Amino acid sequence: MQGLDDRTRDLIQRRVLKRVKDIPSLPQFVVETLKMLEDPKSSASDVGGRLSKDEGLVVRVLRLANSAYYGLARRITGVSEAISFLGFKTVKSIVLAASVYKFMDSAFSGYSLDRGELWKHSQSVAAASRYLSEKLGICDPEEAYIGGLMHDIGKIVLNDYVRFGYSIILRLVEEDNVPFCEAERQVLGFDHAQVGGLIMEQWNLPDTYTYITTYHHTPWDLPSDMKALQSVVDIVHVSNAICIMLGVGIGADGMQYNVSPESLERLGLSESVESIMSEFVDLLSTMEDETQDVKN
Repeated sequence: MQGLDDRTRDLIQRRVLKRVKDIPSLPQFVVETLKMLEDPKSSASDVGGRLSKDEGLVVRVLRLANSAYYGLARRITGVSEAISFLGFKTVKSIVLAASVYKFMDSAFSGYSLDRGELWKHSQSVAAASRYLSEKLGICDPEEAYIGGLMHDIGKIVLNDYVRFGYSIILRLVEEDNVPFCEAERQVLGFDHAQVGGLIMEQWNLPDTYTYITTYHHTPWDLPSDMKALQSVVDIVHVSNAICIMLGVGIGADGMQYNVSPESLERLGLSESVESIMSEFVDLLSTMEDETQDVKN
């Protein structure tokens, strides 16, 4: 099939790399808050005092602590108490979710996503990843949540280039049955997962999220020296695939995308995909209020 010539592909690759470098860093307030949350010397009072400078974050922390998800018999009214109850890892998830929302709440026509659909999909995969991690008990639930939240961040950069090469990518997908992500690589020299990994590095987030983002479509390609992350990569991969099957924030790249049998086998889910899908439906229906809270 006739595609882009080498010179055009090379130009696109150089522009993509420049776009990644030009992405704004996370706000200083967020960076310092994350450092405080990772510091073992920090107390809930310390973090609460810092979060009190951002009314929106205080509201999100209190609403989650008092949500039906936790089912407390009494209301928590103080932010420090809420932080103690939720734990630093959960608060870190809330801070990062609030930070990346502005990048995702747009229309991404290259992927046939209306405004808000990328955010909805990312939130859904994050919630599903956390749930699956808790259910299986094989990796950190909040690590899985953040990985799920970030998995498609590369689309914010690659969108314009996918739109440019869309007709060629679509022919590969429809005529040759090539997965959309692989068609991106063939046409543009990058796929959105690789670009997402570069963004994780740009933001100086832990390597775990770089690998989850980079390999969420290709968990079988995870480097052998990173096998400690195989479970969380598999969880995000499976959660993403099932959310796509359920039609949650699905875009053009949902075509020709199947769940890896190897990932299902490693997670012990080969015989229970239908039941997991049913559990995800119930879970995601309860997530609507939380998603709206962050949006507001």
